[in-house]
Amino acid sequence: MNPYRWFLLGCLALAWSACAPIPPSRHADHPWTTPAHWRTPAFTSGPRTGCVEEIFYEGPSFQGKPTRVFAYLGRPATSGIGRSPAMVLVHGGGGKAFRDWAEHWAKRGYVALAMDLAGNGPAGRLPEGGPDQADATKFRNFTEAEVGEMWTYHAVANVLRGHSLLRSLPDVDPDRIGLTGISWGGYLTCLVASIDHRFQVAVPVYGCGFLGDNSVWKDGSLAGMAPDSRERWLRRFDPSQYLDDVRCPILFLNGTTDFAYPLDSYQKSYRLVPGQLRHLAIVTNLPHGHIWTFGEVDAFVDHRLRGTAPLARPGALIREGDLLRTRVVSKVPLKSASLCYTSDVGPWNQRRWVSAPARLEGSMVTSMLPAVRPLVAYLAMVDDRGLRVSTDFVEIP
Repeated sequence: MNPYRWFLLGCLALAWSACAPIPPSRHADHPWTTPAHWRTPAFTSGPRTGCVEEIFYEGPSFQGKPTRVFAYLGRPATSGIGRSPAMVLVHGGGGKAFRDWAEHWAKRGYVALAMDLAGNGPAGRLPEGGPDQADATKFRNFTEAEVGEMWTYHAVANVLRGHSLLRSLPDVDPDRIGLTGISWGGYLTCLVASIDHRFQVAVPVYGCGFLGDNSVWKDGSLAGMAPDSRERWLRRFDPSQYLDDVRCPILFLNGTTDFAYPLDSYQKSYRLVPGQLRHLAIVTNLPHGHIWTFGEVDAFVDHRLRGTAPLARPGALIREGDLLRTRVVSKVPLKSASLCYTSDVGPWNQRRWVSAPARLEGSMVTSMLPAVRPLVAYLAMVDDRGLRVSTDFVEIP
């Protein structure tokens, strides 16, 4: 394409973004209604290595001073030939802007933005960085007037701004942009997917809401806050306040024994999302880490943004006495099915889970429950690509 045409397209995208309205939300009083969060931020480009370049873009003010956000921007080899789908990539606690994550999606044909949400650049703390990501920063006592100084406020704002930046690029199709995050990034994905209805697909890995009900922070950092600050944090920053307004397909991927986001809070979170949009992949003993090579994430996004084969889609989990069953819709043949269960009680992350073969006949998956009680159980399926999905789980006293 003629470079001058690219320049004109970029100018038009920037002009459109500058006046783009904030997407309507049923939670109109959420903290991120500042118009600047929804417009294309000013940004500068830095060095490029292979398919990934370094960029800096404008963040919200912090302690009365302007901030800059560092990010890696990955582009596919086909960049410049039409418009590509794109992904916003949100790291978790102890993480950073990961070059390899942006490269992973660029090699798959996406423009990808992986930003840093801890005030760091490629070589450490930025002089113009926003709040760091330590628990002491996330969970400090604060007043209503200080909501805009909190880490979650800045992190969400910088994801929104990164999304607007991607939408302004002439090689990005603004109608094919997805969002995924890991751990605290999954938590942020739940928040952002709930308020930014421009996204077409979202995948929170591990992260969820109801952190005050049960989480690794319930009896730690949250318990250490003053009661009014804890109530304010949960009201302003817990995804449970917003998830009922998710409007794009969303895949919740988590493990049965996750140390940070236990299954009871996880279930309450995903059940807030309308059933036709909600997809689940609960995996026994899934490791927790900055892992961006889950095939389920790639396939779920590809289906929505590129029209490839979807993940298998279990229906409701039906219990009839000691029989569990579900009907599965799958474009790709199913390879196996299993009953996953635990009879342990106590902390979710310490329970021992067992997987046993389930019966797979056509589109129907069935299994008899073991006689032991109490019991938590669900059905899981794997297709011929090795991709995993699951039903919701049931608790049987």
